[in-house]
Amino acid sequence: MEFLDLTPVSRAQGTVQLPGSKSISNRTLLLAALAKGTTEIRDLLKSDDTDRMLEALSALDVSVTKTGENDYVVVGTGGSFPGKEADLFLGNAGTAFRPLTAALAFSGGTYKLHGVPRMHERPIGDLVDALRQVGADISYLGQEGFPPLLIKPAKLDPTLTLPLPGEGSIKIRGDVSSQFLTALLMALPMTGQETRIEMVSELISKPYIEITLKLMAQFGVNVQRDGWERFTVPAAAGYQSPGRVFVEGDASSASYFLAAGALGGGPLRVQGVGANSIQGDVAFADALEAIGVKIIKGENWIEASAPSSPLKAFDRDFNHIPDAAMTLAVVALFCDGPSRLTNIASWRVKETDRISAMATELRKLGAIVEEGEDWLRITPVEKLIPNAAIDTYDDHRMAMCFSLATFGGVPVRINDPKCTAKTFPTYFDVFKTVVN
Repeated sequence: MEFLDLTPVSRAQGTVQLPGSKSISNRTLLLAALAKGTTEIRDLLKSDDTDRMLEALSALDVSVTKTGENDYVVVGTGGSFPGKEADLFLGNAGTAFRPLTAALAFSGGTYKLHGVPRMHERPIGDLVDALRQVGADISYLGQEGFPPLLIKPAKLDPTLTLPLPGEGSIKIRGDVSSQFLTALLMALPMTGQETRIEMVSELISKPYIEITLKLMAQFGVNVQRDGWERFTVPAAAGYQSPGRVFVEGDASSASYFLAAGALGGGPLRVQGVGANSIQGDVAFADALEAIGVKIIKGENWIEASAPSSPLKAFDRDFNHIPDAAMTLAVVALFCDGPSRLTNIASWRVKETDRISAMATELRKLGAIVEEGEDWLRITPVEKLIPNAAIDTYDDHRMAMCFSLATFGGVPVRINDPKCTAKTFPTYFDVFKTVVN
């Protein structure tokens, strides 16, 4: 196995230009493909996840042309993919797999969707159940409720104004992954019908749904939202290209550098996200501020500096920012007492079981860690254990957040560092430019 040995660091300062947001990049690619007209996409993230989406669109006969290092032109299909038969390998890219499942269900073709073994362990049953309510024909090729999938043409009744006579709404759970609702919302305009969605459980990661709704509106489809319980997609809704789209920097990736600024003095500025970002993970800066970190925000940047006193221990609900919360789990090593992260059940069904993985790796550094079904409690120690070999579980965020352990004055080994290619292939190179 490849590994990367990181030396102890004590100082972090400078400026980092963030790569594009994964969530925005793959949503934008799909919406541009389904829209009428041609879309110029600037600053698209270069990563494994976006590569899988680009490959899938190509296999579905969507015209995508690379025009610059991170710039693309997508010729929209006007609502349905030209390719009516495809075998799509989507790796471990949930932001590609879930939305494509929904869009392909209404595209009138026959498609097989599969990925790496871990993707076949990530649940998709709630989305499939919801799509079947609208007439989708989706079969499991392995374990019930999990990929791989076989999708055949849906059996839609064009005479219906709502997909479910009598009940009149699609029922879907939202307590496993917000990507299920995102996928359903983005695909429903393909039916041409007015459709209502009703949540039958708590909706987690609401800021990611906000991203979806704002991007859909940018492409001309305005969804009516009644709180977080009901959503209505209007009849005859169709995506229209806005012409040119700029992808924001990735707010989840910003978390590592903002934390570095907090632990290493700072000031450390991230450029590409700011006070006006549509990404919920910018709230990570507020979580840092709550434990004492000095935070300054501009329109397109955020800056972090260390507090004058030790970081405060915290007990906080991270339902809204589960990805960025992983960074706080490592920051907890440097707080003035035990810290608790709650409402993070979605960690169990991510690229790995992140609750279990995080607990295991934090213990290697000497921390006392307790875990529950949806929480972690982390008690720091006076001195971290040096030369801990951190396993990353093919999970990009595990690799990136544990780089912060080097602020404990100890060398750290990161196993399989190239797993960061999922969202930030150059992460460790960039990290080294702002620490010493």
